[in-house]
Amino acid sequence: MKYRNKSIVIDGIRFASQAEGRFYGNLKLLEAAGELSNITCHPRFPILINDIHVCFVILDFAYVTRDGKFHVVDVKGKDNALSKLKRKLVEAAHGFKVEIAK
Repeated sequence: MKYRNKSIVIDGIRFASQAEGRFYGNLKLLEAAGELSNITCHPRFPILINDIHVCFVILDFAYVTRDGKFHVVDVKGKDNALSKLKRKLVEAAHGFKVEIAK
C-alpha cells in the first residue's frame, strides 16, 4: 500500500485510493447528467518505439465530454518521478495531454 492509500471497490472496480474512487463517483454523476460518456477505468496505452512494443502504461480514467473531446486523467495525491515518466510516455506516443486530478 503505497503512500498509505486505502483502496476502495465501487461498481465492482477496485480503485487504489479513496481520491480515485471519489473521482469515479463524480464521473458517474456527470455521465448520468449527459455531460460525458464512454468512461473507461484504468485504460491501457501501448508504448511503441520504432514499431517495437515496449510496455503498456495504465492510467486512471478516460472519457469523452459532450463536445466530443477525449480526456485522460491520472488521479494523484502525491506525484512522483515514475508517474511523471508514465504521463510523458503516453503523451509522446499518443499525442494528447494527460490531465492530473488531485
